[in-house]
Amino acid sequence: MFEEVMLGGLMALGPWMIALFVILMAWTAVWKGIALWKAGRNNQIAWFVVLFIINTVGILEIIYIFAFQKKSRKK
Repeated sequence: MFEEVMLGGLMALGPWMIALFVILMAWTAVWKGIALWKAGRNNQIAWFVVLFIINTVGILEIIYIFAFQKKSRKK
């Protein structure tokens, strides 16, 4: 019965809603990956943990990348 309810609910969303959900998941994964990589490379453990745990659909990750990331020194 549980499977019928879950599959029925998923089908009730419609293809456009499922597509939007998939696009949103990809958007979040890309920004989260970039932000986690940069926080890890800069040894910013607190930021890494916060970015890893909190899911904000990429908003916190974008803010971190453009405002709080340590700037790299170019030689």
